[in-house]
Amino acid sequence: MTKSTFSWKALLVTAALTLPGLALAAEPAMTHDGILVDHKGLTLYTFDKDADGKSVCKDQCATNWPPLKAESTDKPTGKWTVITRDDQTSQWAYDGKPVYTYKDDHKAGDKTGDGKGGAWHVIKP
Repeated sequence: MTKSTFSWKALLVTAALTLPGLALAAEPAMTHDGILVDHKGLTLYTFDKDADGKSVCKDQCATNWPPLKAESTDKPTGKWTVITRDDQTSQWAYDGKPVYTYKDDHKAGDKTGDGKGGAWHVIKP
């Protein structure tokens, strides 16, 4: 094997090992019609009572407003960070605010939670 062939093989192996890590860095949401939605197209919300990096939505609140769950392998990217909830599960936060879906949004484009209780808002990036 020549030196240049070995170098190309080493480069290809390095690239192959790096690509899976890049996939993990993908943002957990996308923009659709000016708001953030998850990868199923469901609208994403923030809650005014949450502090930056801290969710206060628990129990029945979390049943009605499911947290946008993060995996242990997920990494912060751009305005997205991962926070640890009181139950030790991981949740995505956008610009410091914990992110949720809403139980009554059943299909892509639904945004029935916007303005609920004057405290829930769609996320407009």
